[in-house]
Amino acid sequence: MKCLVCNSNDTKIYTIIGSKKYWECLFCFAVFLDSSHFLSRSDEYAHYCTHQNEIYDPEYRKFLSKLSMPLKRKLTYHKVGLDYGCGPGPALAAMLEEDGYQMQKYDPFFFPNKKIFSKKFDFITCSETVEHFYNPNFEFIMFDRILKPKGIIAIMTNFLNKDLRFENWYYRQDPTHVVFYSTTTFNIIARQRGWEVQFPARNVVLFNK
Repeated sequence: MKCLVCNSNDTKIYTIIGSKKYWECLFCFAVFLDSSHFLSRSDEYAHYCTHQNEIYDPEYRKFLSKLSMPLKRKLTYHKVGLDYGCGPGPALAAMLEEDGYQMQKYDPFFFPNKKIFSKKFDFITCSETVEHFYNPNFEFIMFDRILKPKGIIAIMTNFLNKDLRFENWYYRQDPTHVVFYSTTTFNIIARQRGWEVQFPARNVVLFNK
């Protein structure tokens, strides 16, 4: 099984939980669900429709600020950003627009604007999204292509670490969460593309092109 994140062939079975098989990459240490267990597009969409993320919900905004605050410390005003995988309630894009940034949105289900793939952006935000990627290696290659030189990619996802009990981890139990990343994984992603990487807060990673 080839690693979905770094494309390495050096993988092994990580665990089997119920009927689900998970693989571990021995190069980047990502853990990922066997593709035979991925949801269909219709089932994936139905699950996302159950999310209750409102744009002006103060608690949701507080949560998203864990990503937006370290990102804004690296940006000047009037930069153009892309909120990638924004979902039905693009609160992060709204927050950044209110702070003076120009934002575009993309989500394969709710904002399927494919014109964004022919543009270039100063920064890309990806909040609670990378764990859903069926082909993260492709997605990160695409990010590199549409990001301007010296651009920033800001990602928030629950990091995988050896202290948690994977079987009982709530993050794993979401059927649309198929890839789990450690700090090592993000370091490898950066190294493969010549990016710099920082971890400014828990479960937050910033890449600098």
